Amino acid sequence: MNYAPSAAALKRPNSVMVGTIVWLGSEVMFFAGLFAIYFTLRSTSPVLWESSTEILNVPFATVNTLILVSSSFTCQFGVFAAERMQSRATGWKPTQWGMVEWFFLTYALGAIFVGGQVWEYATLVSEGVTFSSSAYGSAFYLTTGFHGLHVTGGLIAFLFVIGRAFAVKTFAHKEATTAIVVSYYWHFVDVVWIGLFLVIYVLQ
Repeated sequence: MNYAPSAAALKRPNSVMVGTIVWLGSEVMFFAGLFAIYFTLRSTSPVLWESSTEILNVPFATVNTLILVSSSFTCQFGVFAAERMQSRATGWKPTQWGMVEWFFLTYALGAIFVGGQVWEYATLVSEGVTFSSSAYGSAFYLTTGFHGLHVTGGLIAFLFVIGRAFAVKTFAHKEATTAIVVSYYWHFVDVVWIGLFLVIYVLQ
């Protein structure tokens, strides 16, 4: 008895990736609200903004920004390694590194960025710029502080992915997918910071 060939099975999108993208969409709205708060306060207190932004250490913030942006590249190299199912290095050269090595480097760069942000906060507080000192202080710490918390969350996620790579016997598609969705989040927080840097430090 002859049967007609069955239709090709539909390839459904990965639920973890779809969920991550939807969640990042909500995060876009969250940060859009923070940008709106910043611009609203700046428009109502232009003189305060002019005097307060003079305290900012723009060269330091620029270097710190470059460190965070470079971490997006190292993160993506880790994703490339995960996609070819290479969790660890096969040699000492960066071209032979696996996901773990690239993600460790990304973690280090992200930690340096957070450390730089903490140092900047300490400097501003010593100069009298606190969360409650003025509208500018509130706007500055609210926007950059929430972003710093997101970066810290990303660092924790990297540790989870690295730990999982060591825990499993075989690095497979499931582990690679986890690495990819974490990279989505990391690229997102990097892009958000570029926007914050331009608004706070460049446009002032």
